[in-house]
Amino acid sequence: MTQGAGQGPEVERTATLRDFRVPAYVHETGPYVHQDQQDDTAPPAEESYPEGYTPTQRDLPVIQRGDTLQVPVDPAPAAPAPQPAAGPGPLFVVGDVHGYLDELMTALREQGLINDAGQWCAGTTRLWFLGDFTDRGPDGIGVIDLVMRLSAEAAAAGGYCKALMGNHELLLLGAKRFGDTPVNSGAGTATFQAAWLLNGGQKTDMDRLQDHHLQWMARLDAVEQVDGYLLVHSDTTAYLDFGDSIEAVNDNVRETLTRNDADECWDLFRKFTKRFSFRDEGGADAVRALLDTYGGTRIVHGHSPIPYLLGEVGSEDDEEGSGPVVEGPHVYADGLAIAMDGGVTMAGKLLVRQLPLEH
Repeated sequence: MTQGAGQGPEVERTATLRDFRVPAYVHETGPYVHQDQQDDTAPPAEESYPEGYTPTQRDLPVIQRGDTLQVPVDPAPAAPAPQPAAGPGPLFVVGDVHGYLDELMTALREQGLINDAGQWCAGTTRLWFLGDFTDRGPDGIGVIDLVMRLSAEAAAAGGYCKALMGNHELLLLGAKRFGDTPVNSGAGTATFQAAWLLNGGQKTDMDRLQDHHLQWMARLDAVEQVDGYLLVHSDTTAYLDFGDSIEAVNDNVRETLTRNDADECWDLFRKFTKRFSFRDEGGADAVRALLDTYGGTRIVHGHSPIPYLLGEVGSEDDEEGSGPVVEGPHVYADGLAIAMDGGVTMAGKLLVRQLPLEH
């Protein structure tokens, strides 16, 4: 991938609406703007976005798919008894789902992880979801219910199905807990409720949200390392703000949520919305900073759709079916980063892939 000019990861800042205007694009490491749309009068990014600026506007644009059916997931019988196996099974990762339950089940079936009845059928396989289960798509609660059920079935079969904390889990938790309570956004008054609605919050999800869903989301880890892969949701170095070990980061995130302070939770959400730290010049160094601190040889993330990482963005006015084409994960930052968000919300692809990737 060609490296673009940038200022390095040290100028990382919080994503805002202006970052995600299509096709003009300003990201954390420098501007990406089509030549015919450059504005010579625009102020530098650091002047337009003061330190601490908060994503109080809509995040990524939602390009309607128009082809999604809401598919209920009925409780399935317990998985078959596990067969003895030597060592751990293969490792799979799943990108952002955002409520697209039908697409998720199709992708899991294609990889042989569930059967036609939606049951776990992968034995000792290990499956990691990279976060963002809800918002934008039609059935976020159905996605969470499926992941929770598969977690039990996989464990019974000698494997596992686990999940990371995404920024949309923090957003939904905040909207449920704090609603319209004003928070210190760094850019005037903001609320979790307003941010949730602007970023694809679905009333049907909120209506169906139960205590066990909230407890499950609040206990999710933010960072994990498996087989030399450092798994995170967001392509940001903001994880370093929460500790110098994986255990410390996960403990600090959970403790912040336990304290139930609106401003603290908002700051946590704000940092998890940061993105594009691994793009362009200095991106590989940003990845190395995380790997050096938390271990691993490559980082795997979701959060930023691959079409945006490549600059191949669509438009909300695109004709149906003309969205970006994503065939698989995107490897970049000197081969150190693997992006897994195929852009299912913008007519892209919901990615489920085994690691290491096939070459």
